[in-house]
Amino acid sequence: MIAVLDASAAIEIVMGRKSGAKLAKYILAADWVIAPTLFISEVTNTVWKYQKLADFPYSSCEKSLSQALALPDDFINELDLYREAFKLSCTLNHPVYDMFYLVLARRNNGKLLTLDKQLINAAKKYSIETADS
Repeated sequence: MIAVLDASAAIEIVMGRKSGAKLAKYILAADWVIAPTLFISEVTNTVWKYQKLADFPYSSCEKSLSQALALPDDFINELDLYREAFKLSCTLNHPVYDMFYLVLARRNNGKLLTLDKQLINAAKKYSIETADS
């Protein structure tokens, strides 16, 4: 199985939340875990928010960040995805950054690992498997 990991799922895993355990099982079972390079910015920004807004210790944030960025086996450059992502975004009226994950899942017949309900609904419109399907 190929898994396409988004930032929400990665954060859930490294923070050790309940649904993170289920998502981690998909990661362990996958032959290949991929994410767009955008994942790096999204995860880093989310961890920064934890540090600033939730007052997480800096060292804990660094550890979580390292763990999250180690989850994908490979990062795929958006330069290879942007045209298709833009078209899907216009078609579905959904933000482009989410469509990068959708395009990766569609192109690779992968299972999309996300907690984003709107993204899950968009994936279902294109018969893309998600962790909840």
